[in-house]
Amino acid sequence: MVSRLAVVAIGRNEGERLLRCLDSVAPGGVPLVYVDSGSTDGSAEAARLRGASVVELDLTTPFTAARALSLAPDLELVQFVDGDCEVFPGWLDAGVRALAEQPGVAAVCGRVRERNREATVYNRLCDLEWDQPPGETLACGGNALYRVRAFQEAGGFDPGLIGGEEPELCVRLRRRGWKILRLGHDMVWHDAAMTQFGQWWRRTLRGGWSFAEGAAMHGASPERHWVRENRSILFWGTLVPLASLLLAVPSRGVSLLLLAGYPVLARRIFRSARRKGVAPPDARALAFFTVLGKFPQAIGQAQFAMMKVLGRRRRVVDWRVAP
Repeated sequence: MVSRLAVVAIGRNEGERLLRCLDSVAPGGVPLVYVDSGSTDGSAEAARLRGASVVELDLTTPFTAARALSLAPDLELVQFVDGDCEVFPGWLDAGVRALAEQPGVAAVCGRVRERNREATVYNRLCDLEWDQPPGETLACGGNALYRVRAFQEAGGFDPGLIGGEEPELCVRLRRRGWKILRLGHDMVWHDAAMTQFGQWWRRTLRGGWSFAEGAAMHGASPERHWVRENRSILFWGTLVPLASLLLAVPSRGVSLLLLAGYPVLARRIFRSARRKGVAPPDARALAFFTVLGKFPQAIGQAQFAMMKVLGRRRRVVDWRVAP
């Protein structure tokens, strides 16, 4: 199966991160395809110099995996890796072995670790987000090893989505009877390089959009894809603040007591994280930013609703770059 494996790296203006990404898979000797989404830093040429086949997209062209896979025909497996990640030694062998042993599994993923975890609180939040238990799971992220037959059977990624493409694909895979598996093996180093509050805000806003769009697409299915998350964003990010402020005068300020729900919510998140073994400083950061994140998520949710009414689509949100 290894002989029928290719790696597809996807990135835009990743600079040194992309070079580390490509170098991390080069020793495996597998075909390497780099999909460039309109970089202006010479990423495409740097990838060619490292022997990768390059698919160059402009910002108005959605990514379709078929274009990348066409450069490496007769594949059985494809590893997608984000351009800001580096593949751990041994991961490809572990992933291939898991798929060979379990023919009903469409995709496998492993542990994603943040390279500079302690550099900023935002990097720590990313690392906590990546830390998920091994076993059968509902979805994988942008870094995963897919069985090409299953990937193509489900129709691949939806090119119209600006986020949440992998969980949405996993919904379609599971409907067809496939399973998604998370291994306990380290898969990639991730380098978020998130140093500013604005970057975290834009990334979280995009997440709100993705939750809303995912629920609109598959929320009516038996598994209620992202309906619970969508309702939580609507309640805490929109309904509670609006009700507390709009009713402040008629209720003589009593409605402001609704805002006391936020520290209660934060306490619940903190205690849940501690039960999972998260260290107290990390649990406090997770609780604070999860509650705060309801507001940018609500904005993203509202933007999706507005665009849907207007019949318009939004371009990809690059959270690293200020709009």
